[in-house]
Amino acid sequence: MIALPPLAPVTAWVLALLAVLILPAGRIEGTGVGLVAGGEATMVAAIGLAAAAGGLVLGRRPALAGPLMAIGGILTGLVLLLRIRDGLVFEGSPWAVAAVIVAVVVLLWRAMEQIGSHGGPPGRVIVPVLFGGLLVYLWEVACLGFEVPQVLLPAPSLIAASISENLYTLGQDFNQTFFKAVIPGYVLGCGAGFLVAVSIDRSPFLQRGLLPLGSLISAMPIVGLAPIMVMWFGFDWQSKAAVVVVMTFFPMMVNTLAGLQAAGAMERDLMRSYAASYPQTLAKLRLPAAMPFVFNALKLNSTLALIGAIVAEFFGTPILGMGFRISTEVQRLNVDFVWATIAVAAVAGSASYGSLALIERAVTFWHPSHRRS
Repeated sequence: MIALPPLAPVTAWVLALLAVLILPAGRIEGTGVGLVAGGEATMVAAIGLAAAAGGLVLGRRPALAGPLMAIGGILTGLVLLLRIRDGLVFEGSPWAVAAVIVAVVVLLWRAMEQIGSHGGPPGRVIVPVLFGGLLVYLWEVACLGFEVPQVLLPAPSLIAASISENLYTLGQDFNQTFFKAVIPGYVLGCGAGFLVAVSIDRSPFLQRGLLPLGSLISAMPIVGLAPIMVMWFGFDWQSKAAVVVVMTFFPMMVNTLAGLQAAGAMERDLMRSYAASYPQTLAKLRLPAAMPFVFNALKLNSTLALIGAIVAEFFGTPILGMGFRISTEVQRLNVDFVWATIAVAAVAGSASYGSLALIERAVTFWHPSHRRS
């Protein structure tokens, strides 16, 4: 038999939250109201409280407690969103709203602990999704409940609506910035940095000359470099790709050089004892040892390239591009469109970084950082 925890704390918690749900939470059209007043909000609150109570009762069985507490937290938070949809505004002393938000955070945090510890491989996906959803939920509640001006910070729902309404324009901007500027510049910059690093690996003289130069150029502000590239290469995507090349070349070169020197002395002595030539040592030992450093540079450059292309578009571009869209829509105070463009850029950057991380795991599976304890 599984010993259940005492029901008194669980009952007290449920009764307290039930009392909170009927306290005044704010105003709808000037009238003080609570969070539940019949209809779907009451039904959702009841199901959420039941799931939360079940998760707390089954606290010693994480496989069940974690999902139940997650469901309870999500549904309890949904009650607040439903009332905001009905016109609820946080006015006066909304202690009920504060208590519900705290309950949602505590339930989801506890659920993430349980799922992360006992959820296996699916837990490694569920926990980030829950955490990101919690942040978006708090953002939504704060913006709508406190009536934050849209010009200052639009709610996530408004940003999502702007994305759906402007998919075609966002797609054109994404194609102009990402496929025409970021990808060519990224490939050229990273490829050239890698080849130059391999070429000067046996030349300390060239290393002493190029490494300080790389540090100098890396320290140059992009807002000073971008206008020069626009003057040299024109207003189309070529100038943005050139900015990306400059931004990605030296991080790749520096990291590759460091990786080529990472092979241990014993391994290099073993290759010499086999009478291995320099190309053989490079291919069989030094390049594989450098792969973690190369992928670090690739992941770093995947975000730098997108930032560089977007900023470069502020200084001259055709009437397309993510940087162009941000600069023009800010001037028109169309902030939800600006945030929609930022969201698309963030998703693209995250997807690029994640894809490279998966490739890195497949290529450098032997590295200690990928070994499970």
